[in-house]
Amino acid sequence: MSDTDIVIHRLAELGAAQRDALLRRTEDDLAPFMQKVAPVIEDVRMHGDAALRRYAHQFDGAELADKAILASRADFDRAFDVLAPEMIETLEYAADNIRRYHEKQLPEAEWRMEIRPGVEVGERAFGIDSCALYSPRGKGSFPSVTLMTAIPAVVAGVRQPLILTPPMADGDIDPATLVAARLSGVELVAKAGGAQAVAAAAFGTDEVPKCLKIEGPGSPYFVAAKKLLSDHIASRLPAGPSETIIFADSTIRPELAALDILIETEHGDDSSGFLVTSDARLADGIQRHIGQFLAMMSEERQAYARAVLTGTNGGILLCPDDASGYAFINDYAPEHCQILSAEPDRHLEHIRTASEIMLGEYAAGSLANYMMGPNCVLPTSGAAHIHSPLGVHDFMRTASIGRVTAQGFAEMAPKTEIFARYEGFDAHANAVMPHRLDFLSTAKKK
Repeated sequence: MSDTDIVIHRLAELGAAQRDALLRRTEDDLAPFMQKVAPVIEDVRMHGDAALRRYAHQFDGAELADKAILASRADFDRAFDVLAPEMIETLEYAADNIRRYHEKQLPEAEWRMEIRPGVEVGERAFGIDSCALYSPRGKGSFPSVTLMTAIPAVVAGVRQPLILTPPMADGDIDPATLVAARLSGVELVAKAGGAQAVAAAAFGTDEVPKCLKIEGPGSPYFVAAKKLLSDHIASRLPAGPSETIIFADSTIRPELAALDILIETEHGDDSSGFLVTSDARLADGIQRHIGQFLAMMSEERQAYARAVLTGTNGGILLCPDDASGYAFINDYAPEHCQILSAEPDRHLEHIRTASEIMLGEYAAGSLANYMMGPNCVLPTSGAAHIHSPLGVHDFMRTASIGRVTAQGFAEMAPKTEIFARYEGFDAHANAVMPHRLDFLSTAKKK
């Protein structure tokens, strides 16, 4: 990329329509994917494990005819034997950080309060009974996703966590994924990817247990299957293409911004990546330096980053002032946000809508994706306006608790009867009339 290839969008010169165009994401049209996955879903529903084996061969090039779909204890042990010790140590380090972060998220197991004299209310928290956790594969594997989905599920107390991941060509599971699963506390791992994985979790097979929910990012085929099966298995938001906004001020070197804007833009040409600044000299400096870091990437990753940074879904946004930069970020609601500044907290108070906010010159987004502890499964496509990162709360449910004494009943019952009569519910009203006390008094005398 030459000095002038990376596009600079000058916010002061953009009309409303042009600004809105920068806010738009590259969305996949799921309609054709839904048509393609519908027969796959039905096949898995009807034929279970046999269908999973056929699709492993068809889509993943893996032969499972003589292999179990679920990983065995020996598979886990072998993974620890073949994986490089430094990778195991890295996974252990990351797992410890991720676990400690999500343990801090845990709500109280139970709380109660006296809301009125003689009336006690509260709440109890439970892990959901079962959840499938999807760990995708592309040209490689993503054990980071395994840690980020499995650890909060285990911390939350999910009784039956199940990891689903496409098999490798030899019919086995990526060893780092198995190591990550065991370190997370999950040893139920199934060889299934894409739409067939969602269907297996939704309906259950002889080998794959049925689950109440499925979490994790995946391909458009995976997302389409989740949408079609939403009546059978719950899920959160679909994870769209990667996106980032870096807010940078005059206190930082342009090389840092050039390094960090490439982190998320290397994911694919459908990603989004903006460097927001009000400093024209910084913008020029980023243009001059970004080529040297592109040259350090593979041709494929370079091509992705170039496509993003030279189009309408990326580049430098030069703002007339910091306030207009904050406003753009809040309207965009990015998946990843980084504040590159010697004083990041000065800007933090102005950023309201982002899924993740990294602070300062050392806080490269890579650290958050793998190591720091906060979850890397994040809302995309503007969903940060109303949604949060994946966390223990996504694997839990609560039940409210109520206890009433005679004193509390005496205060609340008359008002409850008035309410019930107004809404026309006779049984509601009758249940709190004075004759209830007569029945209780008679029962105690007996």
